[in-house]
Amino acid sequence: VSDVSERFLNELPGTVAVITSDGRMIVGTLKGFDQTINLILDESHERVFSSSQGVEQVVLGLYIVRGDNVAVIGEIDEETDSALDLGNIRAEPLNSVVH
Repeated sequence: VSDVSERFLNELPGTVAVITSDGRMIVGTLKGFDQTINLILDESHERVFSSSQGVEQVVLGLYIVRGDNVAVIGEIDEETDSALDLGNIRAEPLNSVVH
C-alpha cells in the first residue's frame, strides 16, 4: 500500500458522491475500498434526477459499487448538501459514460 493510499485509509472522507458509468449518482458514507476501487458505502441512497419533478432519493443502505463502474467520486460538504432543497431541483438525468 502506497503512502497516499495508507493516509487516505486512515482518514476516509465521510460522505461521498459517486457517479457511476451508467449515469447514476449514489451518495453515502465511504466505509472502505480496495485496489480496484470497489467501494463500500453505508447509509447510502441514489439521487434520481428529473426535469419535471424534484430529485427522488432511493434508499440503498449498505451498498457496494464495483470499481469498474465508478466514473467519478468526490467528497460531499455535508453542511452545504443538507442546505439543498432537493425537492425543488430540476435536472436532466446523466447519460452513460461513452468509451
